[in-house]
Amino acid sequence: MPEPRPLVLEVTGLKKHFPIKKGLLRRTSGYVYAVDGVSLSIRAGQTLALVGESGCGKSTVGRAILRLIEPTAGTIRVAGQDITTLSNSEMRPFRRELQIIFQDPFSSLNPRMTAGDIVGEPLRTHGLRGKAARERVAQLFDRVGLSRAQMKNYPHQFSGGQRQRIGIARALALNPKLIVCDEPVSALDVSIQAQVINLLMDLQRDLGLSYLFISHNLAVVEHISHRIAVMYLGRIVELTGRTTLFEEPLHPYTEALLAAVPLPKVTGRRRTHKPLQGDVPSPINRPTGCHFHPRCAYAHAPCHTREPVLREVTPGHLVACHLHDAGPRLPLAQVT
Repeated sequence: MPEPRPLVLEVTGLKKHFPIKKGLLRRTSGYVYAVDGVSLSIRAGQTLALVGESGCGKSTVGRAILRLIEPTAGTIRVAGQDITTLSNSEMRPFRRELQIIFQDPFSSLNPRMTAGDIVGEPLRTHGLRGKAARERVAQLFDRVGLSRAQMKNYPHQFSGGQRQRIGIARALALNPKLIVCDEPVSALDVSIQAQVINLLMDLQRDLGLSYLFISHNLAVVEHISHRIAVMYLGRIVELTGRTTLFEEPLHPYTEALLAAVPLPKVTGRRRTHKPLQGDVPSPINRPTGCHFHPRCAYAHAPCHTREPVLREVTPGHLVACHLHDAGPRLPLAQVT
């Protein structure tokens, strides 16, 4: 049996609670529980997709991992090193290892800088200038499928897909080990989405990159991911391999998400889910017990009072659901 790949990222118990300030004295009256105890890991050369509805905390997880926002609690280990409490100066070497591709390719690029200057900015920040930096930028343009002549153009002179390629080139500039892809194709046309996803996969194969791929689009996620974590109201409710998740989902929320994915008849898949009910609860006043129970067609007594624990039901398949607390795994289609 081959040795497992080394861990690039290991997150344990990550929390991010935003305080709500009220009154003249700006006293804390409550918290927005954006991320509430997320644990995940990513190995070298692999992609972990983080999926869920808008507002479930996916992007907050990505930004907390990069220390763009400070986590409330938990540990973040990069290649075995805990970076959670490092100062800005101590974080500097890790900034080279961790990069991000943003959702909106236009707003993430400085309109007053040329494309070449944008891609070269991380190099200048970390001390690489002159001819070596210019050649590195030119190589990055080649790598992402842009012309070197376009290095002198400004962001408004590019299409949406080309602007995202500039963002990808910028993320690659410092040879990172992990890239957080925060909804990187959601603002693009479907045909352009496929091109960008294929580019990311080619880069991963050629450079050994690891991705945390944040998305609400399961059709895209199925194409690029190795493992998938399903997030609901700040917590991971299911985590497993890509094939297993699509063929044998265990959590009712996962089933509901898969129900929204168009399935051509040629796939042979069948709809066995029960429909998703109600609206997403507030991350300020969350339901007691299982946070999903007000919308769950399978909810029963324990769901209203006890929080389910994320546990391994079958090898490599973790789920937080009282339907699978004990005994053999039962497909949701058989639950009455």
